[in-house]
Amino acid sequence: MKIKEIRIGKVSIPLKKPFKTALRQVNSAEDIIIKVISDTGEVGYGNAPPTAVITGDSQDSIIAAIRYNIGPKIIGMDVDNLEEIMTALDDSMVHNNSAKAAVDIAIYDLFGKLHGLPLYKLFGGYRNVMTTDLTISVNEPEEMVRDSLEAVAEGYTALKLKVGTDSTLDSKRVQAIRAAVGNDIKIRLDANQGWNPKEAVRIIRKFEDMGLDIELIEQPVKARDFAGLKFVTDHVETDIMADESAFGPYEVFQLLSMTACDMINIKLMKAGGLHNAIKIANLAETVGIQCMMGCMLESKVGITAAASIAGGKKIISKADLDAAVLLAQDPVVGGVSFCKNQLIIPDSPGLGITDIKGWQEVKS
Repeated sequence: MKIKEIRIGKVSIPLKKPFKTALRQVNSAEDIIIKVISDTGEVGYGNAPPTAVITGDSQDSIIAAIRYNIGPKIIGMDVDNLEEIMTALDDSMVHNNSAKAAVDIAIYDLFGKLHGLPLYKLFGGYRNVMTTDLTISVNEPEEMVRDSLEAVAEGYTALKLKVGTDSTLDSKRVQAIRAAVGNDIKIRLDANQGWNPKEAVRIIRKFEDMGLDIELIEQPVKARDFAGLKFVTDHVETDIMADESAFGPYEVFQLLSMTACDMINIKLMKAGGLHNAIKIANLAETVGIQCMMGCMLESKVGITAAASIAGGKKIISKADLDAAVLLAQDPVVGGVSFCKNQLIIPDSPGLGITDIKGWQEVKS
């Protein structure tokens, strides 16, 4: 089976509610979904959401990177030779990790289909069901309480609260939500780089002193501030997770060498795809650091790919794979399914995806 062509398309999917973080607000998912077509007619699906404030990638840059740099390097290559394809993918250009991730996912989908193997089994086959948290966008405390109670009523046992816009207001948000949901619900905080190191230590210690029982805090400081991240990790009891700092294998190696964090959040759009996500998971496992599998605002294509590696790898012990649940519509036929807070990974070959409704090809 050889790679014959790559077709690039878009989907626009409204969100149930605006998605708000310390970095951005999004009202609809404007995703790139590609089809890598083999000489046998088999189709591999890949996905890349534009997240310029984190990855630097826009819709136009993703399309151009695939069309003019990545595609020409891999068309004609044998799908069975994953090593050669992924080397060509990495060497095709610097950065542009979201575009690389979309192609990587589609190639792995084809590889799974070629060999009749679900991707979670290819990656280790540890489990095919995972529990995900649900993200609560940053808003006024009263609105975040309402959203949290609604999530708990729907069966979620872990909430990821977006904070980082105002440390004083953040404290009120967390206190109000903990009081509302009780002590049995896990609360995770994501500051999206919103605090400076000393501010982060001050507010996290306050949470600890108040007994708010925060499970972990994600990316409290700027992505480039590895020393600041280590400062926070060294001066609080709560587990600190690197997200934007933990971009790819090289950055994760640096973080682990510095003992700058307690956990790593792996995201395909940062890493450049599944092949680099595997490297990150293996690095973390070597030093005994647990990982979370996270996401941007991918459609169910990207979520299925992320769930597949999380299902395969034991070291990926937590999942923040709720993006598809946040969407008002699901154009993806096949892939993961959801039952309350559970993701069920299909046993179909590859990603188990057969079609994308409303997919509109982008012509050159």
